[in-house]
Amino acid sequence: MVYDAFVLLSFGGPEKPDDVMPFLRNVVRGRGVPDERLAEVAEHYYHFGGVSPINQQCRDLLAAVSAEFKAGGVDLPTYWGNRNWQPMLADTVAQMRDDGVTHALGFATSAYGGYSSCKQYWEDIANARAKVGPGAPVISKLRQFWDHPGFVEPHASAVRSALATLDESRRETTRLVFTAHSIPVSMAKTAGPTGGRYEAQLHETARLVAGHDDWDLMWQSRSGPPQVPWLEPDINDHLETLQERGVTDVVVSPIGFVSDHLEVLWDLDNEAADTAKRLGLGYARAATPGTDPRFVTMVRELVRERTEGAPLQRLGTLPVWDDCPVPCCPPPQRRGA
Repeated sequence: MVYDAFVLLSFGGPEKPDDVMPFLRNVVRGRGVPDERLAEVAEHYYHFGGVSPINQQCRDLLAAVSAEFKAGGVDLPTYWGNRNWQPMLADTVAQMRDDGVTHALGFATSAYGGYSSCKQYWEDIANARAKVGPGAPVISKLRQFWDHPGFVEPHASAVRSALATLDESRRETTRLVFTAHSIPVSMAKTAGPTGGRYEAQLHETARLVAGHDDWDLMWQSRSGPPQVPWLEPDINDHLETLQERGVTDVVVSPIGFVSDHLEVLWDLDNEAADTAKRLGLGYARAATPGTDPRFVTMVRELVRERTEGAPLQRLGTLPVWDDCPVPCCPPPQRRGA
């Protein structure tokens, strides 16, 4: 197979206050969520001046990947398209078509399986190509990378750095807690060939990052109507439990994320940090990979797997594949807010 471009696939985020509500309406389109509920979420963005850091993080990552490609002899032009905000993927696909691209490799800024973290990107690609119409380039999504050394090792280094900021005399009462985005239980427990892989992959990543089995995996960023069950416990509730058990300090590592975007900054650096302070817990939040050179090199290595048949670099044992089985990761049931 011959590939002639690379496209970064991401979620997107507002870059000024006037973008916030239109962006949030894009995120929940088709779900019947009223503006009153969105206005509550919007306050998180306004806290940071109406700007989500994710778009700039994508620019930085794309620049680093482009430089890595050039240095490593990967001759592919690079593009970037989002699910929910400019640059929208359909606009990017149209530009790729106009530039003569016929078959691109797509890298999604999510390491894991599941509907929102994987399959929805396949749907984004299909919808964008359908909107562009004749001549739209094919986009083949690169594989999930939850156990790739270039993802695991930056997280592990960040955990060590965060731990070093806490009181060394209290190591025996310091707890390592990993977090990831909560999802509806109905999505997490899906039956079939890919059922349950989101949680399973996260547990494997946590084990690889920690280097042992003595840690907790908790959840953050829950949304949706309260009557719909989501994965629990929430990180804030778990901090309460840890304090009751005699834990004095906590390292929180957001292994569910590749960069320090708004949900990390709000949910962990604000809400969870405030909870820890109220409870008298020492608290350190580990960084995400971002543009760590090991993570950037990983992107090139994933491309080489496809373009050159390079061996898969993996630290785990769970199954991995390029094209998802059918049926795979059905979307959540849409209910009113």
